Amino acid sequence: MYSLARTLKTYSFLTVLIALMGLWAMTAAAQDAAPPAPASANAGAAQSAADSPKDEAKATPLPSTDTRASRVSPLMLPDGYVIGIGDSLDISVWKEGELSKQVSVRPDGMITLPLVGEIKAVGLSPNQLQDQLTSALSKVLSDPQVTVIVIGINSLSFNIMGNVLKPGYYPLVRPVTILDAIALSGGFRDFAKEKKVYVLRTTPDGKQQKIYFNYKDVIRGRNMAQNILLEPRDTLVIP
Repeated sequence: MYSLARTLKTYSFLTVLIALMGLWAMTAAAQDAAPPAPASANAGAAQSAADSPKDEAKATPLPSTDTRASRVSPLMLPDGYVIGIGDSLDISVWKEGELSKQVSVRPDGMITLPLVGEIKAVGLSPNQLQDQLTSALSKVLSDPQVTVIVIGINSLSFNIMGNVLKPGYYPLVRPVTILDAIALSGGFRDFAKEKKVYVLRTTPDGKQQKIYFNYKDVIRGRNMAQNILLEPRDTLVIP
């Protein structure tokens, strides 16, 4: 009788234990299926503070419109370069748009600008012309700031014409001999008179000088003094 009572008591205990374990399992499953809790109010406030405009990177301020822009010549001018006939100039007067012009040097060596009129440019360096324009404008403007930039070198050129593959004008911004010029022009065409090449050069007194060049002699190493350096506005003729 005692054993039966003890067995029934043990069975009841196991039944209660199993029921409690089942209830715990159901509770754990319900917690896993529940959505995540919303962020706390403090976390939201912290995010708002992070997005606050006061923490944004400040934009770099634009330069003042009173700042003078730097101007750089697009051309590599040789040392001691002086302005010549046909050169193109960009003349800028700071804060004076109507006075800022692009001009070409006329055959008489002059240029014309508003408030200045005609002024000689040939034979001056860009800086010298800049100083002269500043001096002239100082009579009508307060503290003018002038910049002169050579944007087209047309005075430093030579011409090749006749029986070559590529006749035309070529820049003369470095030393160029007659042989160099022939190579630049692509060489002779058929039937070119290679022994009768010559250079037409205008002398200071305005006369035309003819300088002969025998290509056959020079390439054989004879009379090399013929292979002279070309000068601005020379014309190399290949008959």
